[in-house]
Amino acid sequence: MEALKYVWDGAIPLQIHLHESEVTTLPPPPPALVLAPRIGYLPLLVHLVKPYFSSALPPGADTVWFEYKGFPLKWYIPTGVLFDLLCAEPERPWNLTVHFRGYPGNLLIPCEGEDSVKWSFINSLKEAAYIINGNCKNVMNMSQSDQVDLWQSVMNGNLDAFLRVSSKLKLGKFEDEYSAKTLCSPRSRHGPGEADMGGQMKTGRIPVRLYVWSVNEDFDDFDDVPQLDSWDKISYINRPVEILREEGKYFSLHDAIRTLLPEYFVHQPVINDKTRIEGEEEQRVASEDAISNRSTEEGLETTEQSEPPATAISSNAELKIVRIQGIEPKLEIPFSWVVNNLMNPEHFLHICVCLKVP
Repeated sequence: MEALKYVWDGAIPLQIHLHESEVTTLPPPPPALVLAPRIGYLPLLVHLVKPYFSSALPPGADTVWFEYKGFPLKWYIPTGVLFDLLCAEPERPWNLTVHFRGYPGNLLIPCEGEDSVKWSFINSLKEAAYIINGNCKNVMNMSQSDQVDLWQSVMNGNLDAFLRVSSKLKLGKFEDEYSAKTLCSPRSRHGPGEADMGGQMKTGRIPVRLYVWSVNEDFDDFDDVPQLDSWDKISYINRPVEILREEGKYFSLHDAIRTLLPEYFVHQPVINDKTRIEGEEEQRVASEDAISNRSTEEGLETTEQSEPPATAISSNAELKIVRIQGIEPKLEIPFSWVVNNLMNPEHFLHICVCLKVP
């Protein structure tokens, strides 16, 4: 519970400026200072921001959107994920610009305020339930009052209320190999699909959303990371991860990223108590595999299933940043612990990755 509380209490201080083209008063209004929940969404801040700037706005219908250094922000991505992805060196306060006119419909899908955000959240929850349980009946069959309570708990950052309602969805927790090893409790060990002590089912399929930002320049300091100026430079991978277990080994965060990006990673053994992949070897990737695996899906599956022996790194591509919920966890951490403690309320784990490629 301690880690979950940190996630739910996490917030980002924002300094929000009204775009100069929409200022109709002199002097222009000072920026608004807002504390934005990491698990929240930018459109949910409009009720705080609009009254602050209302006296300076030109006439017309509101079409609210936010940008960062001229870069329009996708409203359906959680605020904390946007911050982790776009600020390699965390900027506090985070300086954003708000627009009330000129919605860039060619770059962003339409947003009708809170209703659109709620619709997106529920759809993501259905998708996560389908990945975990093989169906989304429990989400589809939620009562109207439970839907309202669930959404209000996310809006208000109320973890206790969220857990009360979400427990009815029976998505459960995943087997935590770290806790099992630490506690040495035989009763805490379950195979995929087995019920835990509370009767909730556990699974090996994890809903993951991976955001990959590829850069060509090398950097040693976050201040030197190239500025991101287009969503075209970000690969969005919406793919479940299946936890694969071998006797005496555990499935790590490194293993999960390797399965999500097979076109970049050479085969490496699963990290366990006896085997650790350290230094550069832990974070290197191979561009030769990227070229061969990208050719066809069939070829990719063949590469995955054949399980070749560990291969020497053959390129200078490199995993530079892996960030989840504002932290950069060690790659050898058990993936089950990451999922149970760092996932977002819609039951997706959001991972931001910066990858240096040749």
